[in-house]
Amino acid sequence: MNQQTIKDDNYEMRPEYDFSHAVRGKHFEAYRAGTNVVFLEPDVAKAFADSASVNRVLRLLLQLARTNVPVRLRADQAVQPGQGAPRRAKKPKSVRPTRG
Repeated sequence: MNQQTIKDDNYEMRPEYDFSHAVRGKHFEAYRAGTNVVFLEPDVAKAFADSASVNRVLRLLLQLARTNVPVRLRADQAVQPGQGAPRRAKKPKSVRPTRG
């Protein structure tokens, strides 16, 4: 890119740049508060039309997580990814007396 600036005494604002309705500092507070930008993988992004739909699904997921997780489950008892649910031991089959 060219880093040189052209200084022209006759430089004027182009007519298509209309700042007559501009508001100074309109986004200042939001910028100062910071941003929470999240980048979605392309395959995930295809599933959502806009950010409102992403927010709606995430809120639903949070609501489900709050209602379906037992309170007694601690972090050290949580199922790790790829581990699956713990298996129950099989009950021994009862022995039936034979008819004779």
